Amino acid sequence: MIKLLIVEDDQSLCYIEKTSLEEIIGGYEVLTAQNGEEGLLKWQQEHPDVIVADIDMPVMDGFEMVEHIRETDKDTIVIFASALTSPGDVKAGFRLGINNYVKKPFEPEELDAHIQTLLKMKDGKRHHKEKSLRQIGCFTLDVDHSTLTNRQTRQVQTLTVREAQILNILAENKNEIVRREAFLRLCWSTDGNDYFASRSLDVFVNKLRKLLACDPSLKIKTVRGIGLQLQTDLA
Repeated sequence: MIKLLIVEDDQSLCYIEKTSLEEIIGGYEVLTAQNGEEGLLKWQQEHPDVIVADIDMPVMDGFEMVEHIRETDKDTIVIFASALTSPGDVKAGFRLGINNYVKKPFEPEELDAHIQTLLKMKDGKRHHKEKSLRQIGCFTLDVDHSTLTNRQTRQVQTLTVREAQILNILAENKNEIVRREAFLRLCWSTDGNDYFASRSLDVFVNKLRKLLACDPSLKIKTVRGIGLQLQTDLA
């Protein structure tokens, strides 16, 4: 069940939004706050998945509340629901880091659609990030950013794009032999007859061997005439 925090100073409207969202199939656990200051407190205490906030509120407005939240929390989905729809207000909200903007009045189903879309996008980004990070012995390979981090020493080594691709292919197939032709096809878009690409592969592999040398459980083995193998968990 999605935990949703409504920050709205109009108590009647807040009640309508709360009951309507709670009745939607799939359901929401709805929390409420009457101004930005209360919203901050509820956010700290309850850790909602989504915040739907008005902008023009007493004590603390929506802009200030979101500014405080985004100082430490970049992940919680925040939607402004407001009658303030001038270009300046919209731009100010997005600059602060809100995820979407819904104009009042709105139907609960409309808000639900926005929330479901944003949650899917967030989940997709999370899975993509997890997929791009690969644990290799004491190292973490970030494929997207071509970096290799030693988790013990915190040292970060910048790789070339091809070095990151080669190491990622080896890690995906650890303890299995990957044919040279596969590296040349995937990393150079060529075949095994390309002399210069083949020699470049050897150069990159030698550099990767040196980078991994501080972890004795890792070894890149050349299987003559066939390909390469990342051996892990060596005795």
